[in-house]
Amino acid sequence: MVKRLRKIKTIALNLSEKSKLLRNILRKVQNIILGISYKLSTLLIKVDDKTIMFCCFNGKSYSCSPKAIYEYMISNNRYNDYNYIWSFKDIDEYKFLEKNKNTKIVKQNTTEYKKCLAKAKYWIFNYKIPDYLYPKKNQIFVQCWHGTPLKRLGCDLEHFDNVLNTVKGMKKRYKIEASKFSYFISPSKFATDKFISAWNLKEIHKEDIIVQEGYPRNDFLFNYTEDDAKKIKHKLGIENDKRKIILYAPTYRANQHEAGVGYTYKEEIDFSRLRKIIGNKYIILFRPHYFIANIFDFEKYNGFVYDVSKIDDINELYIITDMLITDYSSVFFDFANLKRPILFYMYDLEHYRDKSNGFYIDLHELPGPIVKTQKELEKKIIDLDSNFKYDEKYLKFNRKYNYLDDGNASKRVVEKIINKGDLK
Repeated sequence: MVKRLRKIKTIALNLSEKSKLLRNILRKVQNIILGISYKLSTLLIKVDDKTIMFCCFNGKSYSCSPKAIYEYMISNNRYNDYNYIWSFKDIDEYKFLEKNKNTKIVKQNTTEYKKCLAKAKYWIFNYKIPDYLYPKKNQIFVQCWHGTPLKRLGCDLEHFDNVLNTVKGMKKRYKIEASKFSYFISPSKFATDKFISAWNLKEIHKEDIIVQEGYPRNDFLFNYTEDDAKKIKHKLGIENDKRKIILYAPTYRANQHEAGVGYTYKEEIDFSRLRKIIGNKYIILFRPHYFIANIFDFEKYNGFVYDVSKIDDINELYIITDMLITDYSSVFFDFANLKRPILFYMYDLEHYRDKSNGFYIDLHELPGPIVKTQKELEKKIIDLDSNFKYDEKYLKFNRKYNYLDDGNASKRVVEKIINKGDLK
């Protein structure tokens, strides 16, 4: 019986990849069933005002603003009587957290996870949660999100080439999510305006839930030590390599997906050629999106290109990086706090702008040059290596987008959300 059910599920999933209509129907049915199950199984669980649930990227990592908020709280005696719960897909990898005071980890989507979720006064997440999950009226859902948006989001989308979702479907899901928020963390006035429009907060009279105090996750970029840098280099096995470090962190392409195969990756940088040109001076830390991290052949570039896709906290990579290469990922907003060279490799700029998400900002504001070809990329790497300056344009960028990041955002956010919550 179990084998038959698994076979039916596999067939349904394969069919749903080929039909958006069927996929939407299956989602609705699944959400109804899971929603009823969650409510019934947690109906009698009382909310504990001193329990907090944390989760990053749907249980995939220990990182970002939830990590920063958690670490601030466990280091502050004022919050000694709080209980902290982290949810992960793979709990064995994060057992070390239970060495911290009042900390427990649970496996995502288990019965225990649902009970903990129902008990926690605060949900502190940085990613969308399943449609079927709704906080109770006396629970506080804090959406940290995971970056200042360059790409259009949710209700602001005009076109979208994601093969698994439509623009209409994305807007609907963002509106469902918005109804659950108690607070939404923002790093700047610019981000605040975009979050309000992307989640349609004004229409549902929730624009005042924004907590505009800087990004807690960026505190580390102001407070890290040389020992922190040495530890991450040791972890990567490059502590004795004297070459400079390039971090290559592109976004994933939502249109690179094949039914029955999953997400794919087309290698747009000729690493063999790049190795010949800069291999004596640089190594590359390649951080592909987790959808395609297992597709790239790192062995082919051994000693030059390093796989850092499994490093949970990208902040650890930022602090050892001499130059960032990205495209449409929001990583450059955070990295700009370090005032180091940034290069934008946008080989598919016109497609991404006109047929995919589109952009919120004028690309002329970017704190670094845009290149579209391999030759331009090689030339600019060499140029930035010799001639980079933290100029007026870069300064202006930070004043607009990162002016609240100062190493103390976690403190301000906690005081606005947790302390205020205690008074309710």
